[in-house]
Amino acid sequence: MVAYDEPCVVPIKRTLQKIDYQNQTYKELEEPCTKRVRPLGRVTSLANLISPVKNGAVRRFGQTLQASFRGDGRSPGVPQQKPCSKAVAPTPPKRRNSTLWSETLDVHQKGTFSTKEIKRQEAIFELSRGEQDLIEDLKLARKAYHDPMLKLSIMSEEELTAIFGDLDAYIPLHEDLLAQLAKATGPDGTVGQIGKIVVDWLPRLNAYRAYCSKQLAAKALLDQKKQDPRVQDFLQRCLESPFSRKLDLWSFLDIPRSRLVKYPLLLKEILRHTPPDHPDTASLEQAISIIQAVLADINMKKGESECQYYIDKLEYLDDRQKDPHIDQCKSLLCHGELRNKSGTKLHVFLFTEVLVLTRPVTRNDRHCFQVYRQPIPVQDLVLEDLQDGDVRMGGSFRGAFSNADKAKNIFRVRFQDPSQGQSHTLQVNDIFHKQQWLNCLRTAMSTQKDSPLHENESLSTPASNDICTKRQTTFHYL
Repeated sequence: MVAYDEPCVVPIKRTLQKIDYQNQTYKELEEPCTKRVRPLGRVTSLANLISPVKNGAVRRFGQTLQASFRGDGRSPGVPQQKPCSKAVAPTPPKRRNSTLWSETLDVHQKGTFSTKEIKRQEAIFELSRGEQDLIEDLKLARKAYHDPMLKLSIMSEEELTAIFGDLDAYIPLHEDLLAQLAKATGPDGTVGQIGKIVVDWLPRLNAYRAYCSKQLAAKALLDQKKQDPRVQDFLQRCLESPFSRKLDLWSFLDIPRSRLVKYPLLLKEILRHTPPDHPDTASLEQAISIIQAVLADINMKKGESECQYYIDKLEYLDDRQKDPHIDQCKSLLCHGELRNKSGTKLHVFLFTEVLVLTRPVTRNDRHCFQVYRQPIPVQDLVLEDLQDGDVRMGGSFRGAFSNADKAKNIFRVRFQDPSQGQSHTLQVNDIFHKQQWLNCLRTAMSTQKDSPLHENESLSTPASNDICTKRQTTFHYL
């Protein structure tokens, strides 16, 4: 364990003890283990935009809002830091109150509602409960993490602002929806009409565009700061404390994004249990269209930000590598770690306009990607699907002596004109990820081929939209 001066440890302990004591009063974090849990629908994370892709896995940017930053995901090239604190016996995490709406009624009240109405109210109640949980988590992120780290000088105010963003600014937004739902709740505990409320409120979620667009840089900075023993020790102590519910800091910072992608599911569930002749039906259908448009806009801005983030991380060994197509890119379609024929690990980026092969490097504690060979514009790209055994690791081709050395899951990319640059034989770890790469590359090439962009036209006009956005539910790997 890497330790730091004891005077710094004691304030951390006292701060965390104080946080634990204050959180004892949070009834919503306590739940008897016998309570039933019935979530509306589990939203599975589709991808991790920052955690490294190992052994050729593909990172896709189609449905970026549903990308997960949870778990032990780390930025590419950032080594994993072992926890600095000693292992201790786990403390049972506090639980959320998962009471169902129907459980708040007495036996006589239940008999006054139809089964369909009970399900409708359950869905509305879950929307309301989720807003309350979100508000509590946003406040907890500030009280348990941001403020103590600032007070103890574990991170600077500038670093904390870059990581936490404007989380506090979103609390009143969700408190307002809660207040409107409470006002619409009748004496019997039911919400008569919710459609007009959400139609007017949902456009305000556009405020999250800036926060979601900065998540990639925020996660990278957090991963970098975790290399500091004081930061890692503080975060580990928080993780071991009951108030964290065994969630790490990034899980709290990522909660707003995961909440955003749940709104369509919540609204669809309410609509599903709303009678066709109910006054809410038309409004709920309108609300679903509104939230889908809001998410599409946030998703686009997020994709542009992530694309520029990686473009800024590119390092060129020769000015001739600076293909003008790179600066014109607005979307990063997929990227991940592959190996070339000689076994060298490469991090490959497929932008809308160009394929760039790189090698991850570190310069003065700054992680970047050194461009390897010449980038290949998608319009000049030729893709070859190679069969297992066509290439032998180390550079030998068909007819090699040892079958054990023959490469599997390989494909080749090259220029249409061989004089413009060399070809690259690339290998992924399994057939699944090979197919993802092939699909992505083929779709990008097809889009470029069908593009109205001609040679005498300006390259400043994007030749295509984000390919993966058109196939959101199929590919999104990180």
